[in-house]
Amino acid sequence: MKDELHLLHCFLAVAKAQNFRAAADQLGVTRSAVSQAMRKLEDQLGIALVHRTTRHVRLTEAGQTLHQQISGPLAAVQVALEEVSEEGPARGLLRVAVTSIAERFLSGPLISAFAAAHPHITLDVTVTDDESDIIAGGFDAGLRLGEVIEQDMIAIPLTGPQRQVVVATPAYLSAQGTPQHPNDLLGHRCIGWRAELELAPYRWEFQENGRDFSLAVAPRVTTNDMLLMVRTALADGGITIGMEETFAPYLKRGELVSVLDRYLPYFPGFYLYYPNRRNQPRKLRALVEHVKGWVPVPGSLPGSTAI
Repeated sequence: MKDELHLLHCFLAVAKAQNFRAAADQLGVTRSAVSQAMRKLEDQLGIALVHRTTRHVRLTEAGQTLHQQISGPLAAVQVALEEVSEEGPARGLLRVAVTSIAERFLSGPLISAFAAAHPHITLDVTVTDDESDIIAGGFDAGLRLGEVIEQDMIAIPLTGPQRQVVVATPAYLSAQGTPQHPNDLLGHRCIGWRAELELAPYRWEFQENGRDFSLAVAPRVTTNDMLLMVRTALADGGITIGMEETFAPYLKRGELVSVLDRYLPYFPGFYLYYPNRRNQPRKLRALVEHVKGWVPVPGSLPGSTAI
């Protein structure tokens, strides 16, 4: 039975990756081991499951049928096997997709404390701003702002309400002037963010007299890396925008100051979310309980200096 489960897990990895090497990387084995497992499974079933080329594999009709039939049940079997070992520690690979702006999760202490408390769990964190389905992506859970989480998910709050802040160095504002209204940003050097190369830069979001509006600031510098935005702003490179927690240490030390605060309201914060299933793996329950009981490191909460 154990051998059959191993072969089926290999098959699911190949079906998802459509590439033997990528499937091998996901499983932590060699490409040769995956190829041998696939041939063994096909020999046992007496039918081809994939069409092989030099770079890719794709499922045959029989492979597609098998994939549709076993994906859900095999996941349930995995959960059941974990449940029967309830006496032992939670263990296994736990894959989490986390947005790049979730400072509370990504800053280090929360992950470090979880790893220390659960030595038998391997936590695999993928930092991504892709809002695609975590189930289709092969993740056990995700961490996003509450406003973008699907309604059919279970969501556990990690933070309270959050907000964005617009920041620059005192030297930049002294030389270029301090914007008094979001429209004033059109005359400033702005450091913007974009999700992907082919997409337009993020439109900065504000609120005035209870009305939400967004502004295309035509940034002089655009990147998909928040750290580069921070570094450029610290080097007097211009005005940028991001989550208040991201800039909290620099605001506290006075290296950056926030502007336009009156136009930047709070909104629902970050949540750990996961599929609504009857039985959750113990490794996922361990992370949920860790997040529920997490107390931020002193001094890590947001603070700002407003102009």
